[in-house]
Amino acid sequence: MDSLDLPPTSSFKGGSELFLRDVFENILKTYLKKNPTTKRIWELVQSVDNEKICYDHFTFMTLKIDGYGIDSMSSFFMDRGYKIGGGLDFPKKNLRGLWFSPPDINIPEDGHGLSNGPLPRLVMGEILVDELSPASQDIIRKYLKPAGGKQALLSSILGSVLWEKPTWSEFKQIAEENELAAWAFINGYTMNHLAFAVHRLKHRFSDINCIIQYLEENGFDLNQDGGVLKVSTDGLLLQVSSLSEQHPVEFSDGVIKSVPASYIEFTERLVLPQFKDLPHDQIKEIHRREDFALNNADNILESSRFTSDV
Repeated sequence: MDSLDLPPTSSFKGGSELFLRDVFENILKTYLKKNPTTKRIWELVQSVDNEKICYDHFTFMTLKIDGYGIDSMSSFFMDRGYKIGGGLDFPKKNLRGLWFSPPDINIPEDGHGLSNGPLPRLVMGEILVDELSPASQDIIRKYLKPAGGKQALLSSILGSVLWEKPTWSEFKQIAEENELAAWAFINGYTMNHLAFAVHRLKHRFSDINCIIQYLEENGFDLNQDGGVLKVSTDGLLLQVSSLSEQHPVEFSDGVIKSVPASYIEFTERLVLPQFKDLPHDQIKEIHRREDFALNNADNILESSRFTSDV
């Protein structure tokens, strides 16, 4: 083969790219099946102008205890080329987060979705269980048995929680202290939310303000914390999210209460100042704002706020 005909290099490793995409597809299917309102938004976005979607990131929540934290989910993806991009810490929420950049792969010009589009960034959070009250720690340790986190990825794909359901009073104890801990405790490794890459959309929804208007006109409740449109301090990262759905859960003592499930987000990454004069058709992801913004993320996390039941 002539050197000029060599295919572009790729950082993909650890097995088939198709296998990785299949894993993402099944995580997505479970997420959509468990969240019908979110699925409706997901479908509507694609139905307008026959839009071809790409994903900015997928987010998961974990409990840092006995092998159930971030490592329980991240190891599979890091073995397949994902790399740590940075950290996000939320001390008031007893939450530590990491985000991961995808491997470099060859994307067709018209690549979209999970079949042949860009792989999503990953965001993973872990509740620092040791920072919770002794009462909440005891409840979590009662149910999360050592080494159970080895099945984290399978749990996310199936949408099945690895541990038994607690009683309502046990759950209420955790929720009153830390709502994100309670969310992870009752939802397990099911995807917390996904984010569309608004800057990759081609039609009217390539403007995040048009998305806000469309969602509000169609009666969807949006997260108002920090304003409907969350803007990073540098003005280059724009985000909006829905509110999580409320699902009835029957606890082990027979009490039925509504608790938050998952939600959906839209992320727009603007072009960095040093590349503002590039022709539009030459702008790639590397020319746009990377990373995440702590203030935006802190507000978006409120999308899974509990109702007054707790």
